[in-house]
Amino acid sequence: MADFRHTDRRPRPLLRTVVGEVLRRRRQEQRRTLAEVARDANVSVQYLSEVERGRKEPSSEILAAVCDALRIDLADMLAEVRQSLTAGRGTVLQLGPARLRRAAHAPTRPTRGGDVMLLVA
Repeated sequence: MADFRHTDRRPRPLLRTVVGEVLRRRRQEQRRTLAEVARDANVSVQYLSEVERGRKEPSSEILAAVCDALRIDLADMLAEVRQSLTAGRGTVLQLGPARLRRAAHAPTRPTRGGDVMLLVA
């Protein structure tokens, strides 16, 4: 079992809230309306509005479509989300030392389709 420790006890924002804030900020920087971006992304204005307000959690396909409509790279948008989540916090989470030692000495084996991979930005 992984030993995750939070370095800060302040409540963390939901991912969908930060994603929405980044998308709205980028849209407004471009001086574009919800209707323009929604049309280009092939989503409804109401849905895009809910995403921007953090009320809906968009699928990866929707995120990609909105990023395309905003002419921004999905990776760049996610980097902005990461920056917002970690601003002034230092490390978001860290693996406990026991987990790191086990991972360093784990035998190498091919991955299977059901394996879980932890990605830390």
